[in-house]
Amino acid sequence: MKPAGGAAAFAVAALGIAVFSAMDALMKGLSIEMGAYSAMLWRSIFGLIIGGVLFVAGRRRWPGRPVLVLHFWRGLTAGLSVLLFFWGLARMPIAQGVALSFIAPLIALYLAAVMLKERVDRTAIAASALAFLGVLVILIGQARADMGPEAFRGAIAVLIGAVLYAFSLIVARRQSQVADPFEVALFFNIVALGIYMPAAPWWAVAPDATQVPRLMVCAIFAFVSIMLLSWAYARAEASYLLPVEYTAFIWASLLGWWVFGESVSMMTIAGALLIVAGCLWAARRKPGVPPATEAAL
Repeated sequence: MKPAGGAAAFAVAALGIAVFSAMDALMKGLSIEMGAYSAMLWRSIFGLIIGGVLFVAGRRRWPGRPVLVLHFWRGLTAGLSVLLFFWGLARMPIAQGVALSFIAPLIALYLAAVMLKERVDRTAIAASALAFLGVLVILIGQARADMGPEAFRGAIAVLIGAVLYAFSLIVARRQSQVADPFEVALFFNIVALGIYMPAAPWWAVAPDATQVPRLMVCAIFAFVSIMLLSWAYARAEASYLLPVEYTAFIWASLLGWWVFGESVSMMTIAGALLIVAGCLWAARRKPGVPPATEAAL
């Protein structure tokens, strides 16, 4: 696998986050209408159909057991994470939910040092700290508003999901070194669907004619986003790319205002500027060379 420049990997990761954020807005609406569980169930079904057709048409080979283990752990942690995230997002503004989820890249930054033996230098720590300061500014502004008990339960779900997402980011780094982006996206849908299906007889809600097109778009966006992020994580260290997660807040604020009429305060804008500054700072440091593929196993 040829290494790419750090700036290229960072830019592709940022594009992946932007695509994922657009899906967040659609999924929030669907989660409100049919519940987060049903929205994720049907998104995974459509995603598996899309990926399965391409897998068969491309006559691709089934991965070996070591790679399947990574696919399982990524699908398990990420699948539960997004389910909790969308459940919480249906009960609070998008920008607030995304801001709370930003504990994930901070946790993952240090998990990268412990589990992947990556060098986490002072620039990476300082950049993440600056971006997280922006998150704190946003939360201080949000704390002034009375969000109610439902929003509090949603916040707890988002925070638990963020911890799971941090672990999924670390697995994603290893996974991206032994599997191509398409395979990563396909097996996320396979594992996630395996998690959701057992509860379908009791919790599943069939989509109506207006929801099916949006679910299909969400499935496509999720597939594309996972592929873009996988491409980036195969070419730069996790500690280098993690701050790009903070750009999701910019998109969340804009989409929350545009789609759901959620207001964006001056505190939110100030926090967003700090987030952007942290991301730009992180992008200036030189990423480490990805380790050999065998090391990821």
